[in-house]
Amino acid sequence: MKQLLTTIALFSAAACLSAAPHHYKIESPDGNLSINISNDVRITYSVTLNGKEIISPSAISMTLADGTSYGKGSKIKKAIKTAGDEILNPTAYKKDEIRNQYNELTLVFKTFDLKFRAYDEGAAYRFISKSAKPFTVTSEQAEFSFPGDWNAYVPYANASDFSSFDKQYMISFENYYSHFQLSQWNSQRLSFLPLVVEAPEGTKICITESDLLDYPGMFMSNQDGSTTLKGVFAPYPAKEKQGGHNMLEGLIPSRENFIAKAAAGASFPWRVIMAVSQAKDLTNMDLVYKLASPADKEDWSWVKPGKVAWDWWNDWNIYGVDFKSGINNETYKYYIDFASKHNMEYVILDEGWAVNKKADLFKVVPEIDLKELIDYAKSKNVGLILWAGYWAFNRDMENVCKHYSQMGIKGFKVDFMNRDDQKMVEFYRKAAATAAKYHLLMDFHGAFKPAGLTRTYPNVLNFEGVAGLEQMKWGKKDQVTYDVTIPFIRMAAGPMDYTQGAMRNAIKENYRPVYSEPMSQGTRCHQLAEYVIFDAPLTMLCDSPSNYMKEPECTDFIAAIPTTWARTMPLDGQISQFVVMAKQAGDGSWYVGALNNWDERDIDVNLDFLGSSQYDMISFKDGVNADKVAHDFVKVTEEVPADKSIKIHMAPGGGWAAHLVLR
Repeated sequence: MKQLLTTIALFSAAACLSAAPHHYKIESPDGNLSINISNDVRITYSVTLNGKEIISPSAISMTLADGTSYGKGSKIKKAIKTAGDEILNPTAYKKDEIRNQYNELTLVFKTFDLKFRAYDEGAAYRFISKSAKPFTVTSEQAEFSFPGDWNAYVPYANASDFSSFDKQYMISFENYYSHFQLSQWNSQRLSFLPLVVEAPEGTKICITESDLLDYPGMFMSNQDGSTTLKGVFAPYPAKEKQGGHNMLEGLIPSRENFIAKAAAGASFPWRVIMAVSQAKDLTNMDLVYKLASPADKEDWSWVKPGKVAWDWWNDWNIYGVDFKSGINNETYKYYIDFASKHNMEYVILDEGWAVNKKADLFKVVPEIDLKELIDYAKSKNVGLILWAGYWAFNRDMENVCKHYSQMGIKGFKVDFMNRDDQKMVEFYRKAAATAAKYHLLMDFHGAFKPAGLTRTYPNVLNFEGVAGLEQMKWGKKDQVTYDVTIPFIRMAAGPMDYTQGAMRNAIKENYRPVYSEPMSQGTRCHQLAEYVIFDAPLTMLCDSPSNYMKEPECTDFIAAIPTTWARTMPLDGQISQFVVMAKQAGDGSWYVGALNNWDERDIDVNLDFLGSSQYDMISFKDGVNADKVAHDFVKVTEEVPADKSIKIHMAPGGGWAAHLVLR
């Protein structure tokens, strides 16, 4: 990835930064956000937005195995204040240019440094060791104290046993949000990240982390019914054994009494506090990307985002053909033909192409001739991606990547990691680096949230860490409300492999889980709009090619939507109610999408960002009967009004999607 650095302003002041000793303050470039740091007996920080405190004084520290403490009783030697302003040009992202502007304060101690950064859209801090040799981290204190008993959207760890935190460290990081006051947090349960806390007057605070490369991921807990959330970290695995789903997971029978092994001079992850005055701004956050370690200077132009025809969700159910559909070459050639016809970049071979329960990616089922499929796909200008379980991929990573890259495979979807302890976080980094060596794309499933790896390794295009449409094969959760919640929370951390695109759609009363012929909740236009709203450089089309071919208008629309963008603009929205976004394609045209919860809704949308130019608009609207027949939609071609104001009507569980083309 090449970065074009424009203006970089750096200055230092090795002096006290406020009148009172041991107290420091740093403000965002626009002056609306400030971080206040105190170092008396302990280090605490607080955050204000628009003059109002949103994080009360919160203690932070790290404890090492030799008894050293970063933060408790530590004396500051000097304070250095700097400012940065640069332009980042991501390889595959929701915009082609990011301004990375911040003010930074570095507190210099004898054994460590502590950095704070203030952005217009949030705050962050990290510890940096000065140790000259490797060391062990016993624990980390990461507190987020809130001034009031505010409401929060919390994704509890989706474990089956909550009798101890240890039983909640191995999860799929897929769960729906519980909405409650901070003091009502279940003291026995952990939450994974990101989560959102709602401050007064519409302010939203999103907690997550970035630059997570060789350290355990952070969970949250509240064990005392207070308004303070505390970080929790999975201890380092003492042992790992093969097991779980089809013998593809790494189970942890025992753990050490520390959380991480650290290299000399280690930099630890950024703790990130996004803070916005309007909920809609959470749908367009870049802080995790900005704070991540940049990619090396090698050429990443080979990274090719795009769409993927997916087999597993639709259970390989194609019809109207003269062969038996399933995991075989005839079926996959059908998927390849479909992808080629619609100029889609990839077809994925999901679970089933390798012999089950062997955890050996060199054992291909006899029904599949991979060489023949790769050659056929190449002749159709389509690339193939392979699914792999964690254990199978990790056991022989180098040879697997080398072999399949040489055969012509374009990437891997690796699944069932289901942990974020240090050893597993390191696996992500190793997998990304090894895949990059052989010019392979990576899509992580059974994965924790993105935490900056997509910047460090641009071949990592997507993460799951989301309760996506696969849940509709077996669950009865409220997916529609979830769909209008995740753009403000989960998506703030980075791309999400939700796998949308269902052509079988159901209103609330008619939905039922069907494994082999699944349906979505909400309307057809709800599914179409997800291709505009959801951030995913590698985007699946989940349904059967046979079903798509019966719906040419919808298929042509979603097949043409880009997966990376020149610009992204939040237009309107409220968490769990609705969301409206606009995204500009590389050709200058715009796509606008809106998603709705179960309440029928009319919205006025201002498109004044289009300027004085005139646009034609091809839109997909909920049909007049979409409240009873979810697949009812209307396609309309019209001019964008001169005043750039349009009215959108959405049915319960509805949506709206449009392509705006310059006249």
